[in-house]
Amino acid sequence: MSATDTISAYYDAFNRQDMDAFLDLLTDDVAHDINQGERQTGKDTFRDFMDKMNRCYRERLTDIVIMESADGTRGAAEFTVNGEYLATDEGLPEAAGQKYVLPAGAFFEIRDGKVARISNYYNLNDWIAQVGA
Repeated sequence: MSATDTISAYYDAFNRQDMDAFLDLLTDDVAHDINQGERQTGKDTFRDFMDKMNRCYRERLTDIVIMESADGTRGAAEFTVNGEYLATDEGLPEAAGQKYVLPAGAFFEIRDGKVARISNYYNLNDWIAQVGA
């Protein structure tokens, strides 16, 4: 599977909310760089992160454009996050079902057809402005 295929499958599973398929696309030692946050390591830690995200947010990604390095070990994606803020996330404004549309991107390291690293980026100030803080 190419990096493009892996990244495409990753976002397809995300949009279907198929967390089993989503997590199956990660290496056991996956590194996850959280936007404006820390690096977390491991599939179990990533699962916990996604449990929190799915509790607080409902998101669908559109306008996905995927790019791949010539050697297939790196990739990037640019997309639009279409979301709804469902439950208050610690340290962030109160949730009241606010909807938001946010440009975002991610960088990937691919190993053996799986995501070994994902680094997500979006403008947090834009998101805060959209949810009415």
